[in-house]
Amino acid sequence: MMDPETYLGFESPGPRAEDMETLALSDAPSDYRSAISSFSAAADGGDDPARSLPPPPPYPVSPSPPPSYADVVPSPFRSQDHAADLAAPADYVAIAVSEPQKEQDAGGVYVSYLVASRWRGGEERRVRRRFREVVTLADRLAEAYRGFLVPPRPDKGVVEGQVMQQHEFLELRRAALERYLRRLAAHPAIGRGDELRAFLEAPGRFTDGAAQPPSHAPPQEAVHPAKGGRDLLRIFKELKQSVANDWGGAKPPVAEEDRDFLERKEKMQDLEQQLTTSSQQAEALVKAQQDVGETMGQLGRVFIKLTKLETEEAIYNSQRTRAADIKRVAVATVKAGRLYRELNAQIVKHLEVLHEYLELMLAVRSAFSDRASALLTVQTLVSDLSSIQARVEKLETASSKVFGGDRWRLHKIEELKETIRATEDAKTFALREYERIKEINRSELERLDRERHDDFLSMLKGFVVNQVGYAEELASVWAKVADETRGYARG
Repeated sequence: MMDPETYLGFESPGPRAEDMETLALSDAPSDYRSAISSFSAAADGGDDPARSLPPPPPYPVSPSPPPSYADVVPSPFRSQDHAADLAAPADYVAIAVSEPQKEQDAGGVYVSYLVASRWRGGEERRVRRRFREVVTLADRLAEAYRGFLVPPRPDKGVVEGQVMQQHEFLELRRAALERYLRRLAAHPAIGRGDELRAFLEAPGRFTDGAAQPPSHAPPQEAVHPAKGGRDLLRIFKELKQSVANDWGGAKPPVAEEDRDFLERKEKMQDLEQQLTTSSQQAEALVKAQQDVGETMGQLGRVFIKLTKLETEEAIYNSQRTRAADIKRVAVATVKAGRLYRELNAQIVKHLEVLHEYLELMLAVRSAFSDRASALLTVQTLVSDLSSIQARVEKLETASSKVFGGDRWRLHKIEELKETIRATEDAKTFALREYERIKEINRSELERLDRERHDDFLSMLKGFVVNQVGYAEELASVWAKVADETRGYARG
C-alpha cells in the first residue's frame, strides 16, 4: 500500500488515488529544546524546518497569505537584514561570523570562526577568531568601559557542547557570536572604540595587548578596581571598608545620595523580574503553539489514512463522495498545521525581544557594580586619608612634648604628609572617575529606556498584526471547508 504521507496533494480536486500528489507533513521539529534559543539560532541562519517554509508577503495586500513582520522590528540586537542599522553609530555596514573550522596548536584542538566586517565606504576585513579571543575582548571592554551597558558575551556552553550534535552546537555558537559582535558595533561608544576595531581587523591573534584603552580612560591606577595579584593591600582595604559600610554603625564618609538613581535602580530590579516572568510565558506560548501545529499535522495524517481506506474500499458513489470530502478536510487540516508553524516562527521573532532585554539586565547589573566599586574606592581613600591625618596629629602631639622635637617622629610625620598628598591626588582622581561613571550610568539608562520603548512597541505591533493575519488565513481555510461540505449540515 502507498504510504499515507505521500498519498494526498493540495492541488488535486478529485478523490482518485492516481490523481493525488505528494504532501509533506513532518517538517516541524519533534524535540523542543528551548523555545527561544532554538528559533533564534534559526533566525540567524540555522536549520530550523519551520524557517525553511517560504516567507509570506507583506501585509495588508490580502489576508492570504498572512503577513511577515520580521523586518518591522528595528531592534539594535537582532536581524541580519538590519546589519547596517545595527552598526550605524560605528559606520559598520555588516558584520558576519561564518565557517567554523577545527584548528590545532600546542594547547590542543580548538574551533575558529571567520569574522568578516566592513566599514561604510571601506574594504571588507576578514580575520579568524576563536572563542578565547572573544573572552579576551569582553574582559578588555569591561575594564575600558566602566559604567557603560556593555552587552554580555555568549557563555562558553560546555554542557551544551557535550549533549548536542557538533554541527548544531557550532551553528548556535556561530549565531551567538555574530549577534554579540553586532550588539557591540551598535553601541554608540564601543562601536567606535579601538578594542572592537582591533578585534575585527587586526591580523593574527587578539591578545590582551592587542588594543590600547580608549582616550577617555584615566591612567591613574586609583580609579580602576583592585585586581588580585596587582594590589593585594588595596583589596584588603576595600574589603574592610565594605564590611564597615554593611555592618558598622557609622555612616560612610561618602554615600550614594542620588535619589533618582536609587529609584531607577529599584525600577531596573522590578523590570528584570517582569522580563523573567514574561520570557517564561513567551516560551510557554511558543511551546503551546508548536504543540497545536504538531497536533494538526497528526490529525491530517489520520484523515489521509481514512481517505485511503474510503477510496480503496469504495463500492458505492456515496463512499467516493465521502472520500472526496474527507480529503478536503485533510488538506485544510494539514494547511492549518503549517500555518501554525509559520505563525510560531513569527511569534519567536517578536517575543525574542523579551529574552534579549533579559540578557541585557546583566549589563545593567555590571554598570551598577562599576558605580558601586568606584564609590567604594572613594570611601576607602577618604577613610585612609582620615586615618593618616589622625596618625600625623598623634605624632605631632607626642613630638611637641619632647624638648627640641623627636627627630624620628618628625621624619615619620614628613613621610605621612607625603602619603597624604599622594592620597589626596588619588582621591581627586577617584572622585572624578566616580562622577564620570555616574554620568555614564545616567546617559546609558536614558538610552536604554528609549530603545526599550521603541523595541517593545514594534514587538507588540508585529505580534498583533501577525496574529490577526494568520487568524484571517486560518478562518478562510476552514470557511472554505465548511462551504464545500455544507451538504452535511443540511442533513
